Amino acid sequence: MRPLIRLFFRGLRQVLAPVVLISEKLSTPKAMERSPEAQAEVDRACEGLALYQFRTCPFCVKVRKEIARLGLPIEVRDAQLDPDHRRELAEGGGRVKVPCLRIAQDDGEVEWLYESDDINAWLQRRFATA
Repeated sequence: MRPLIRLFFRGLRQVLAPVVLISEKLSTPKAMERSPEAQAEVDRACEGLALYQFRTCPFCVKVRKEIARLGLPIEVRDAQLDPDHRRELAEGGGRVKVPCLRIAQDDGEVEWLYESDDINAWLQRRFATA
């Protein structure tokens, strides 16, 4: 019975994946506008950030939309298809759960922030007024 259930959900994901991706493409907001100096400052602040995600995860889509809306050049790392990124997420964050924002601090400390709402709230606090 268990293999049948897995097969059902694998098929369901394959059917819904294109819908999720097309929906994201059609509904992604335009980036907020900043002065060139302010955008350069934001770009520098984003150098220590990386989003670990699965391409068709709806919670990851939610975070990617917020990143697009805020106009943030955050590196996106696919933990589903790239075994190196998956291993980094498991070793650094302690578990393979997405979305996860890796925040490298200036002092060398690394914070791993999980949950789409928490990530979006952090991005809002950090970049909405920048």
